Amino acid sequence: MIALGCDHGGYNLMVAIKAYLKKKRIAYRDYGTDSEESVDYPVYAYKVAKAVAEGDCDCGILCCGTGIGISMAANKVKGIRAAVVSNAFGAEMTRRHNHANILCMGGRVIEPEQAVEFTEIFLNTPEEGGRHDKRVAMITAIENGTFEG
Repeated sequence: MIALGCDHGGYNLMVAIKAYLKKKRIAYRDYGTDSEESVDYPVYAYKVAKAVAEGDCDCGILCCGTGIGISMAANKVKGIRAAVVSNAFGAEMTRRHNHANILCMGGRVIEPEQAVEFTEIFLNTPEEGGRHDKRVAMITAIENGTFEG
């Protein structure tokens, strides 16, 4: 199950992403918003991040105007590794190397077709282990206040 959320600035991307997920019969939960009317992105970032962190959803996709604000808010939830991407390479590497569990994109930065492409890459890229596990563990240690650098 994929958790979806956006604000008004990312609404156009989310419309395209939902159409893609429906076509591929990929289950999702929509945490809003449902229009281009101005809303506060932290509300949706929190709902999606909480669903992912608590295990109600496997991963999440968040969209705002740039992807930056919504990712910053999501990353405040313990256990979340939300990453903003604006190209296919980033969509792949954020999963493969950084084990991101939330993909973030900006409706004022990329086109809906790109958002669908990056979503497909994100959902189909496996996490690599090895040296990347060590680095992800270091990120978790920072989050937990136990990192000794």
